[in-house]
Amino acid sequence: MALDMLREIQAFVSVAHKRSFVAAARALGRSPSAVTRAVQTLEDNAGSKLLNRNANAVTLTEAGERLLPHAERLLDVQRDAADELAALSGSAQGWIRFAAPQLLGELLLPQVLAEFSRCHPQVTLDVQYSDEALDPLQGRFDFVVRGAFPQSSELIGYPLWPYQRHLYASPAYLALTGTPQHPEDLDGHTLILHTAPRILKAWHFCHDGQITSLRPRPRLRLGSGGAVYHSTLAGAGIARLAAWVGETQVKAGRLVRVCPQYRLTSSSGQDPQMHAVYPAGELPARVRDLLAALRQAGSPR
Repeated sequence: MALDMLREIQAFVSVAHKRSFVAAARALGRSPSAVTRAVQTLEDNAGSKLLNRNANAVTLTEAGERLLPHAERLLDVQRDAADELAALSGSAQGWIRFAAPQLLGELLLPQVLAEFSRCHPQVTLDVQYSDEALDPLQGRFDFVVRGAFPQSSELIGYPLWPYQRHLYASPAYLALTGTPQHPEDLDGHTLILHTAPRILKAWHFCHDGQITSLRPRPRLRLGSGGAVYHSTLAGAGIARLAAWVGETQVKAGRLVRVCPQYRLTSSSGQDPQMHAVYPAGELPARVRDLLAALRQAGSPR
């Protein structure tokens, strides 16, 4: 009965976080009907409705909001116990919940996670893809992959890999407009801007240690890195992309580097670096193994 209740609580917490039975089922590796039955059983045992279900979203009732923090703590205890048993047995097992930028999930992570899962069959992965600067404490993630180094003393930044950024456009777009060689040549071009929070809106061009800055006037503003990438491939205009994204397409003939002598940096001329940000404290072995796999897959870029 206790193990059944843990599965019911796990289903409830996952639905509460995902706001969807289907998404929760996918994350848990169960069928939507099984997750629905588990939540219904928990509601029957609690004697209260925990979730409001409608066509648009799933939301917590007052009883659900009261139960959620207790349910999360219970799952934390269960996971800590599993970690202790794993440490005794010397095997990596349990859950890893992390978040990463959308484009990273589309282009780099599938192969990394497939290989990791083959090598760690007892580890379950729960991954959220978002361009938001998510907080691992608030989101209850083991870690969050992002470009910005954490400012809070409660968070640790684990360096994954440095990378460069450049401007790119499709050959079709440049055949119609010409290829800008210098930042001042961008005037009159269709520029694509990634508008996610904390994405630098100014473009700082670095060449031979000299910085030239401009604030682009985009004709296309997009809220996700994936949308920027695919719009650039489709010939919509010129966009700033990470080199690990753009150079593969340059080699394939689908993109061309614009202002090729320049790289885009911070205002002080620093290249960005990808980090895994996690709450202060010792990481379980399974999380350390995954971070090592991510670092190896991303370096050098």
